[in-house]
Amino acid sequence: MQTITTIAELRRALENARKADKRVGFVPTMGYLHDGHLALVEASRARCDVTVVSIFVNPTQFGPNEDLSTYPRDFLRDEKLCRDAGAAIVFAPDAGEIYPAQFETFVEPGELAKPLCGAFRPGHFRGVATVVCKLFNMVQPDVAFFGQKDFQQCAVVRRMARDLDLPIEIVIVPTVREPDGLAMSSRNRYLGEGDRRRALAISRGLLAAADGFRSGERDAERLVAIAKKHLDAVDRLQYLELVDCDTLKPAESSLCRPAALCAAAYVGSTRLIDNVVLVPQTL
Repeated sequence: MQTITTIAELRRALENARKADKRVGFVPTMGYLHDGHLALVEASRARCDVTVVSIFVNPTQFGPNEDLSTYPRDFLRDEKLCRDAGAAIVFAPDAGEIYPAQFETFVEPGELAKPLCGAFRPGHFRGVATVVCKLFNMVQPDVAFFGQKDFQQCAVVRRMARDLDLPIEIVIVPTVREPDGLAMSSRNRYLGEGDRRRALAISRGLLAAADGFRSGERDAERLVAIAKKHLDAVDRLQYLELVDCDTLKPAESSLCRPAALCAAAYVGSTRLIDNVVLVPQTL
């Protein structure tokens, strides 16, 4: 495995792979890797000849009162995990490599960036779309892999790739959960023992709604209510919304299209997100 820190070196490293017509897979991350990230690497290795993992904590997607300075970092651990998982390249640039002096061009996403997290984190998806677009141009992968836990991010990236005619297949990998159901997240390390127990309310609520859906419930309000019953344990529920998977607009009152039940909540000072996707069976 190669660890690379500059764009020029990355392009040189991938040149031979392209000449050999090898399929390049890409897993963009902000580091502090967990099994959810490694599932993306595994998916890439199953479909591609060369897997590139980027590790970059992107400053442009953090708001002024968010956790950029304290976001968990452990590069040596991440590097070993990538090596053990079979990645070919770890791309770990510094902020100056991604955003050189006088940088001023951003990708501005549209309506998909406005609801859910976008309503509470102004500018977040502008930063996400910009850094992902730049990384796509640097790596030029055939396929890029993202986790379903960041459902709105996946929707924004998929639309960006389509709208900007980027020749990249976007693959969404199902959320990886702890044995007790908590969605894996780098921010889980912020949770003390008591907060960790209370955080389970999020996944319990969402999974209870999914069980109700599997049992035949199709009323959107009732599905949200099923989930909400479990969420009293969190300190602040930021949102709990059932949205159309394609548009992220509120789902129809009686579900007949794929929808995502998405939640964001604070447990202590830690903000966690999660979702479940509900797909009606068609005749």
